[in-house]
Amino acid sequence: MKFGVLYGIGVGPGDPELISMKGAKILSQCQHVFVPKASCEGDSTALTIASRYLTPESQVHELLFPMVTDRKELSRHWEESAEQIAALVKTGQDACFLTLGDPLLYSTYIYLLRALRMKNPDIEVITVPGITAFSAAAALTEFAVGEGKELVTIVPTADDLDAVRKALASDGTVILMKIGKRLTKILDVIEDAGLMEQAVFVSHAGQDSQRTETDLRKLRQAGQEAGYLSIILIHTRGGKTS
Repeated sequence: MKFGVLYGIGVGPGDPELISMKGAKILSQCQHVFVPKASCEGDSTALTIASRYLTPESQVHELLFPMVTDRKELSRHWEESAEQIAALVKTGQDACFLTLGDPLLYSTYIYLLRALRMKNPDIEVITVPGITAFSAAAALTEFAVGEGKELVTIVPTADDLDAVRKALASDGTVILMKIGKRLTKILDVIEDAGLMEQAVFVSHAGQDSQRTETDLRKLRQAGQEAGYLSIILIHTRGGKTS
């Protein structure tokens, strides 16, 4: 029996109209849709974005990827999810895996794909790129991400902010992702570097809860949740935000 195909589809940052035509077409034709979730409660943001492209025949399969740092536990979830997808695809049916933004940029899909390839190298996988959150943030704020030959540095922020400080000390544009509950500390680092006026903030781009700020000091009164699904773009040397 011929295997089916796994499609890894980037659904973009939040606006359903930012899904590619290719991704939308595949979703409208694929019966099985796998969606990652951080917990059993709550809805999948990626599924909410893609829902308008599904059909009444679409079957949604939820995959649990808990927000933990234990690599052994995470690997177990990736392997179990990969086995679940492989078992379905081996019956000859196609499947889609949804991911926010782009599938190969800081995405759970990367680890799922790696786990799938280790045991099932013959399964056909087609990855459909998606618009990144920082591209959407740049469009919303008219922020030029790269000009001329300047460097563009992407930093996934962590509890240790040394990488952020190092990036802000270099010339070019800095993109801060995965901000989360560290927003206040990151604002401190940006202010210490004297770059508050050269930064923009966007959260939940394209969603009903979207927020954009060109004055980052206004975020000082925001709660920790303000950093969830957010992006900060910074021109580090002599740049302008528009």
